[in-house]
Amino acid sequence: MAMAGLYRRMLPSPPAIDFASSEGKQLFLEAIQGGTMEGFYRLISYFQTQSEPAYCGLASLSMVLNALAIDPGRKWKGPWRWFDESMLDCCEPLEKVKEKGISFGKLVCLAHCAGAKVEAFRTNQSTIDDFRKYITQCSASEDCHVISSYYRGAFKQTGTGHFSPIGGYHAGRDMALILDVARFKYPPHWVPLTLLWEAMDRVDDATGQRRGFVLVSRPHREPGLLYTLSCKHENWVGIAKYLVDEVPKIVKSKDFKDFEEVLTILFTSLPSNFGEFVKWVAEVRRREDGDHSLSQEEKGRLALKEEVLRQVQETLLFKHVVTFLSSVNSCCRSMSVLVHKNELPDIAEKVCCQGARILAGKFDSSERFYCRETCVKCLKANSDKPVTLVSGTVVNGSIEQEVDVLVPSSQIGGCGCGPSNYIGIYPVGNDILTVLILALPKETWSGIRDEKLSRQILGLVTTENLPTLLQEEVLHLRRQLHILRRCQENKVVPSCRSKCCLPRVQMTWSMTESYFPEIKT
Repeated sequence: MAMAGLYRRMLPSPPAIDFASSEGKQLFLEAIQGGTMEGFYRLISYFQTQSEPAYCGLASLSMVLNALAIDPGRKWKGPWRWFDESMLDCCEPLEKVKEKGISFGKLVCLAHCAGAKVEAFRTNQSTIDDFRKYITQCSASEDCHVISSYYRGAFKQTGTGHFSPIGGYHAGRDMALILDVARFKYPPHWVPLTLLWEAMDRVDDATGQRRGFVLVSRPHREPGLLYTLSCKHENWVGIAKYLVDEVPKIVKSKDFKDFEEVLTILFTSLPSNFGEFVKWVAEVRRREDGDHSLSQEEKGRLALKEEVLRQVQETLLFKHVVTFLSSVNSCCRSMSVLVHKNELPDIAEKVCCQGARILAGKFDSSERFYCRETCVKCLKANSDKPVTLVSGTVVNGSIEQEVDVLVPSSQIGGCGCGPSNYIGIYPVGNDILTVLILALPKETWSGIRDEKLSRQILGLVTTENLPTLLQEEVLHLRRQLHILRRCQENKVVPSCRSKCCLPRVQMTWSMTESYFPEIKT
């Protein structure tokens, strides 16, 4: 009686060499001696088999992200945060990936979403010498890994397009080790690098574009320390297009007299729901046994956020924005989002409920969460700077959770559980708009006609002289804006059903409701 299905495939050799063969083992030993197998050990520790026939891209990326020890910032199963194929759905619905696989461009989008530093090269944007250089560099390091998108037919293998990480390189034989994530089909194998380049230099019939390779590495620091962009609202496409494409046209089309006039024109033309686009990052935690004390790590993260906030508020641009917003007519609907400011007690209930939903792993659940009690607390231990907490007791059915939200603030105004108490200066419209203006591409302002005004604006928005923390924060937002614009051009719509949207997005609140954009657990 015949058994249904297939059990593995014979690896066509040549051109490939089985990693476990005598020759494959010898290549491995020689590559170790050559120093180009350093990345192998991390990758092999997290080597996984794709769970679906079309999940090669997702399996390759989750394997690399785990090898780089990038924290997904959300739960996989139980209490554990871990990258799994099922969590990589922010650029393409999983059902669609299961049916058709994922394109090169959307894999790059996923890597950005996951918080990695990403460099992508199609073969028509690079050369085989560049590819060899990057393979050599990453194979000699634990901090960078290469994912290759190639055509299987070049190796006489069955199938068409495929993704897999590169596990190492043998310089003497000019061969790359492919850690094939379709382990049910082919084992890891060595291939000539020239042939791998030919396999990548094929057009993907689904997109009409060349395949290529992706360099994935760990960012220098956690992305979005205090500010981030969100594509959770359907209008993100129009907002990104306005900021990148329309603002330079507006700047070029008018004869401005001063910077306040520039701000007036730009912000009165803002698309609706602009407040849903720019967010600031807060941190939520589960409170144990009524203990509000902070660990040294929590204090350190909060101190960094507060330092970024302080640096924003010390810029000359911030002073201009404050002056401008103070003069805005609050009855102007298009401007109200910029001047509205809720006090923390007013928004504590929503903050705590959504934070509790994340901690319970029920972000997408329809279950009802409500706050029985909320309070704003100012904690001060010994000589430490006072710390602001939004504290709440959240009820979900018969289950109660006590949660704290750590709030970065530059000065303390008041604390307590009553409506008359509030926190002084925490991130609001002034700060967010200042950072957004700094994050606009430098060429945005090249159309200013008045030379004196042009010099003034460039002096206000240049990032070169900013403190390091703020400079990194601004450049992070600028990269996000660029990614969103590229997504819009390529018609890649990030799916925000998950908590992964742009780098490490886990929870957002709008500027108009609370100025809590993102919650990190």
